[in-house]
Amino acid sequence: MFKKYILSLSIVSAVLFQGCSNNSEEKKSDVNNMVSAKEYVLTGIDQKQYVVKKEGKGFVLEGAKDKVVIFDIFATWCPPCRATATHLSSLQEKYKDDLIIIGITIEDKIQNSKLQEFAQTYNATYILVNSNQNRRLSDEIVKELELGERYPIPTMAMYKNGALINHYVGATQEEFIDSDIRNALGN
Repeated sequence: MFKKYILSLSIVSAVLFQGCSNNSEEKKSDVNNMVSAKEYVLTGIDQKQYVVKKEGKGFVLEGAKDKVVIFDIFATWCPPCRATATHLSSLQEKYKDDLIIIGITIEDKIQNSKLQEFAQTYNATYILVNSNQNRRLSDEIVKELELGERYPIPTMAMYKNGALINHYVGATQEEFIDSDIRNALGN
Protein backbone atom coordinates (compact mmCIF):
# COMPACT_ATOMS: atom_id res chain seq x y z
CA MET A 1 0.00 0.00 0.00
CA PHE A 2 2.78 2.44 0.93
CA LYS A 3 4.60 1.70 -2.38
CA LYS A 4 1.40 2.45 -4.37
CA TYR A 5 1.00 5.72 -2.44
CA ILE A 6 4.61 6.79 -3.18
CA LEU A 7 4.28 5.74 -6.83
CA SER A 8 1.00 7.64 -7.23
CA LEU A 9 2.41 10.71 -5.49
CA SER A 10 5.49 10.60 -7.74
CA ILE A 11 3.41 10.36 -10.91
CA VAL A 12 1.07 13.17 -9.84
CA SER A 13 4.04 15.38 -8.88
CA ALA A 14 5.83 14.71 -12.14
CA VAL A 15 2.72 15.53 -14.18
CA LEU A 16 2.01 18.69 -12.19
CA PHE A 17 5.54 20.04 -12.35
CA GLN A 18 6.01 19.08 -15.96
CA GLY A 19 2.65 20.62 -16.89
CA CYS A 20 3.37 23.87 -15.07
CA SER A 21 6.82 24.13 -16.53
CA ASN A 22 5.64 23.53 -20.10
CA ASN A 23 2.59 25.76 -19.82
CA SER A 24 4.53 28.72 -18.50
CA GLU A 25 7.23 28.22 -21.14
CA GLU A 26 4.56 27.98 -23.85
CA LYS A 27 2.94 31.18 -22.59
CA LYS A 28 6.29 32.97 -22.58
CA SER A 29 6.96 31.68 -26.08
CA ASP A 30 3.50 32.78 -27.27
CA VAL A 31 4.04 36.29 -25.87
CA ASN A 32 7.43 36.55 -27.59
CA ASN A 33 5.96 35.31 -30.87
CA MET A 34 3.05 37.75 -30.62
CA VAL A 35 5.42 40.68 -30.13
CA SER A 36 7.72 39.63 -32.97
CA ALA A 37 4.79 38.65 -35.18
CA LYS A 38 3.63 42.28 -35.14
CA GLU A 39 6.93 43.73 -36.33
CA TYR A 40 8.82 43.41 -39.61
CA VAL A 41 12.34 44.70 -40.12
CA LEU A 42 13.01 45.24 -43.81
CA THR A 43 16.39 45.99 -45.32
CA GLY A 44 16.60 48.21 -48.37
CA ILE A 45 19.03 47.60 -51.18
CA ASP A 46 20.78 50.69 -49.78
CA GLN A 47 21.22 48.72 -46.49
CA LYS A 48 18.89 51.06 -44.56
CA GLN A 49 16.42 49.37 -42.23
CA TYR A 50 12.68 50.02 -42.27
CA VAL A 51 10.48 48.86 -39.42
CA VAL A 52 6.85 48.05 -40.17
CA LYS A 53 4.42 47.29 -37.36
CA LYS A 54 1.03 45.64 -37.61
CA GLU A 55 -1.63 47.65 -35.82
CA GLY A 56 -5.10 46.16 -35.91
CA LYS A 57 -5.76 45.33 -39.55
CA GLY A 58 -3.32 47.94 -40.82
CA PHE A 59 0.42 48.46 -41.08
CA VAL A 60 2.49 51.42 -39.91
CA LEU A 61 5.94 52.33 -41.15
CA GLU A 62 8.03 53.66 -38.30
CA GLY A 63 8.76 57.36 -38.78
CA ALA A 64 6.02 57.90 -41.37
CA LYS A 65 3.35 59.61 -39.25
CA ASP A 66 0.78 61.41 -41.41
CA LYS A 67 2.45 60.19 -44.61
CA VAL A 68 0.87 57.94 -47.19
CA VAL A 69 2.68 54.60 -47.39
CA ILE A 70 2.32 52.25 -50.34
CA PHE A 71 3.55 48.69 -50.09
CA ASP A 72 4.15 47.36 -53.60
CA ILE A 73 4.37 43.55 -53.64
CA PHE A 74 6.17 42.63 -56.85
CA ALA A 75 8.69 40.45 -58.69
CA THR A 76 11.44 41.60 -61.03
CA TRP A 77 10.36 39.14 -63.77
CA CYS A 78 6.70 40.30 -63.80
CA PRO A 79 5.78 42.55 -66.81
CA PRO A 80 2.95 44.44 -65.01
CA CYS A 81 5.30 44.98 -62.05
CA ARG A 82 7.87 46.49 -64.36
CA ALA A 83 5.27 48.86 -65.84
CA THR A 84 4.05 49.84 -62.38
CA ALA A 85 7.58 50.80 -61.27
CA THR A 86 7.57 53.81 -63.60
CA HIS A 87 4.20 55.01 -62.28
CA LEU A 88 5.27 54.61 -58.67
CA SER A 89 8.49 56.51 -59.30
CA SER A 90 6.52 59.37 -60.85
CA LEU A 91 4.22 59.49 -57.82
CA GLN A 92 7.16 59.32 -55.39
CA GLU A 93 8.70 62.33 -57.13
CA LYS A 94 5.41 64.25 -57.15
CA TYR A 95 4.66 63.66 -53.44
CA LYS A 96 8.26 63.62 -52.14
CA ASP A 97 7.62 64.59 -48.53
CA ASP A 98 4.16 63.07 -48.15
CA LEU A 99 4.57 59.64 -49.73
CA ILE A 100 6.76 56.63 -49.03
CA ILE A 101 6.70 53.69 -51.42
CA ILE A 102 8.27 50.41 -50.42
CA GLY A 103 8.73 47.75 -53.08
CA ILE A 104 8.63 44.31 -51.47
CA THR A 105 9.95 41.60 -53.75
CA ILE A 106 8.44 38.14 -53.28
CA GLU A 107 11.49 36.54 -54.84
CA ASP A 108 13.35 34.48 -52.25
CA LYS A 109 17.13 34.73 -52.15
CA ILE A 110 17.34 37.38 -54.86
CA GLN A 111 20.62 39.27 -55.07
CA ASN A 112 20.64 43.01 -54.35
CA SER A 113 22.39 43.46 -57.70
CA LYS A 114 19.29 42.05 -59.43
CA LEU A 115 17.08 44.56 -57.60
CA GLN A 116 19.47 47.39 -58.41
CA GLU A 117 19.34 46.36 -62.06
CA PHE A 118 15.52 46.37 -61.86
CA ALA A 119 15.61 49.85 -60.28
CA GLN A 120 17.86 51.20 -63.04
CA THR A 121 16.07 49.50 -65.93
CA TYR A 122 12.54 50.44 -64.84
CA ASN A 123 13.35 53.74 -63.13
CA ALA A 124 12.27 52.51 -59.68
CA THR A 125 13.37 55.49 -57.58
CA TYR A 126 11.52 54.43 -54.44
CA ILE A 127 12.62 52.07 -51.65
CA LEU A 128 13.20 48.45 -52.66
CA VAL A 129 13.64 45.96 -49.83
CA ASN A 130 15.32 42.59 -49.87
CA SER A 131 15.21 40.75 -46.56
CA ASN A 132 14.02 37.55 -44.99
CA GLN A 133 10.97 39.46 -43.73
CA ASN A 134 9.66 40.30 -47.23
CA ARG A 135 7.57 37.18 -47.73
CA ARG A 136 6.25 37.27 -44.18
CA LEU A 137 5.07 40.88 -44.52
CA SER A 138 3.66 40.49 -48.04
CA ASP A 139 1.72 37.38 -46.96
CA GLU A 140 0.32 39.25 -43.95
CA ILE A 141 -0.72 42.26 -46.04
CA VAL A 142 -2.43 40.01 -48.59
CA LYS A 143 -4.14 38.08 -45.79
CA GLU A 144 -5.58 41.33 -44.39
CA LEU A 145 -6.74 42.29 -47.89
CA GLU A 146 -8.44 38.86 -48.13
CA LEU A 147 -6.92 38.07 -51.52
CA GLY A 148 -6.20 34.40 -50.80
CA GLU A 149 -2.96 32.47 -50.70
CA ARG A 150 -2.25 32.66 -54.43
CA TYR A 151 -2.54 36.35 -55.12
CA PRO A 152 -1.63 38.18 -58.32
CA ILE A 153 1.25 40.59 -58.56
CA PRO A 154 1.67 43.43 -58.44
CA THR A 155 -0.48 43.93 -55.39
CA MET A 156 -0.30 47.32 -53.72
CA ALA A 157 -1.74 48.44 -50.40
CA MET A 158 -1.97 52.10 -49.43
CA TYR A 159 -2.06 53.15 -45.77
CA LYS A 160 -2.01 56.32 -43.77
CA ASN A 161 -1.29 56.07 -40.04
CA GLY A 162 -2.16 52.38 -40.14
CA ALA A 163 -5.53 52.81 -41.84
CA LEU A 164 -6.03 51.13 -45.20
CA ILE A 165 -6.84 53.73 -47.86
CA ASN A 166 -7.11 51.39 -50.83
CA HIS A 167 -5.46 48.44 -52.50
CA TYR A 168 -4.74 47.61 -56.12
CA VAL A 169 -4.34 44.26 -57.81
CA GLY A 170 -2.53 43.98 -61.13
CA ALA A 171 -1.40 46.83 -63.33
CA THR A 172 -3.09 50.02 -62.15
CA GLN A 173 -3.18 53.36 -63.91
CA GLU A 174 -1.18 56.08 -62.24
CA GLU A 175 -4.19 58.42 -62.18
CA PHE A 176 -6.17 56.07 -59.89
CA ILE A 177 -3.33 55.83 -57.38
CA ASP A 178 -2.71 59.58 -57.63
CA SER A 179 -6.35 60.34 -56.87
CA ASP A 180 -6.28 58.16 -53.75
CA ILE A 181 -3.05 59.81 -52.56
CA ARG A 182 -4.58 63.28 -52.99
CA ASN A 183 -7.69 62.23 -51.08
CA ALA A 184 -5.64 60.68 -48.28
CA LEU A 185 -3.60 63.87 -47.97
CA GLY A 186 -6.73 66.02 -48.01
CA ASN A 187 -5.85 67.75 -51.31
